[in-house]
This record gives sequence, structure tokens and C-alpha cells, in this order.
Amino acid sequence: MHVRSASVETATPPVLEQDGARATIRLNRPKHLNRLEAEDLDALLDLFDRIEADPAIRVLVLTGTGKAFSAGYDLNSVAQRAVSAVEENSAGSAFEVVVNRLEDITVPTICRLNGGVYGGATDLALACDFRIGVDTSEMFMPAARLGLHYYKSGITRYVSRLGADNAKKLFLTAQKIGAPEMLRIGYLTAMVPADKLDEEVERLARTLAGNAPVAMAGMKRAINEIARGKLDEVAADRRAADSMRGAEIKEGVRAFAEKRPPKF
Repeated sequence: MHVRSASVETATPPVLEQDGARATIRLNRPKHLNRLEAEDLDALLDLFDRIEADPAIRVLVLTGTGKAFSAGYDLNSVAQRAVSAVEENSAGSAFEVVVNRLEDITVPTICRLNGGVYGGATDLALACDFRIGVDTSEMFMPAARLGLHYYKSGITRYVSRLGADNAKKLFLTAQKIGAPEMLRIGYLTAMVPADKLDEEVERLARTLAGNAPVAMAGMKRAINEIARGKLDEVAADRRAADSMRGAEIKEGVRAFAEKRPPKF
């Protein structure tokens, strides 16, 4: 896989880095708090495809360059595309497609929240399986203040992950909350001081990278489907039955008996 690098002073589409079984996508427009632009959406979809096509990658970390995770989708792009009903429909789905694709990517995902997360970026982070944030993080969803009815799948994600009451508080008040409250409502998986962020992310990434990838992918899919109220029971039953005959369970049981880490 081709791995890109970029100076933190240079605004670019998202940057892909790989270290062993871990892939990291870094949003890279720090002067604008990693605001996502139209070209970034296509770049993210391409990177997701490349990550899923590489069996060596077992975990994905999503983070931002600089002092914020992301300021969300460029409001100028939203305004420009809301000129006509046709453009509104296509623009409204463009960002949504990226977030939904991230939620459904087969490898486990960690959002490394290196700072504030705003607007649509709150949903992008919520689409990750885990969110580890610094204790100075903050978030807000300004849709009500902007006169924007948020897209359906994003509201569903908020409700299924955070509960209806917390979703109402965040969407309807458009008020900012800090890291302790983000942790309390379940938005953050863990909250750490800035100097412990990389250590905590790496610890979780190592754990996920060491577990059975096929079993994890299947269970992740089932959990996401259950959260949406749309479990494909036949497919879930088939995956469970297949796992009982697969190579992963044989190695897992053997490793357990031999008191060693499994090698999947």
C-alpha cells in the first residue's frame, strides 16, 4: 500500500499512514480545524476501500492534524449545493455516504479525538467503534442554530449510540459540551490527558489487531444492524455457524490450551 505523508503546515486531503497492522487516516487541514471539503469525501471513500482490500490491516485509527479533530463539513459547500432540490439531495447524501461507509467498514475503528469535534464531524467520530479523547475535547452539533434538519442516518446513529434524551439535548439546544460530559453520555469511550492519548490509542489498537478478524467483522456487523433495528438474522446465524468450523476458532482454542496469544 502506498503511504502518504504531509507537513502539518500543508493543507491536503486526508493522509494515510500504515504501521504494521494499524492504518491511520489523518484529516489534514489544520488551519481550518480540519474542515472537510468536497474532495476530502472522495478521498476518504477511496482510502476506506484500500484499507478493506489489504488483509494486513487489522485496525483503523482516524484522527486530525493540529489542535482539533475536525470542524465538520464545509458550510460553504453545504450552502452552495442547497440551491436546488436536486443539488440538495446529492449534497445531503455525499457526507452521509462517507459516514455510513466508515461505520460499516469491516475492520474495527478508533477515533483518536485529539481536540474539538464539531458539526458533521461529531457523526463521523460516532461512526467509529471507539472514541478516545483528550480531557480538553469539546463538541457541539449546530444544526438547529443553522436551520438544518440533519440527515436521517446521523440522527439514528446519535439515538442508538447515545439515547434519545442525549440526542435531543445535543441536536435541539446546539450547546457545546466538554470532555467530562462527552464521557458521561457515552460519546467518549475513554478520556485521557493529552500526553496519554497515543498510549491509550495504541493499547486499544494492539488489542483489536490481535483478535480474530473474521469473527470481529461479523460481530461488528451484527451489532450495527441491531443498533439500527435491522438485524439480518439469517446472515448472522450463518456467520456464527461458519465460525464453529473455521480456522480462527481452531487457532483460538489451541492457543488457549497452550496458554499463548493466538496468531490469527
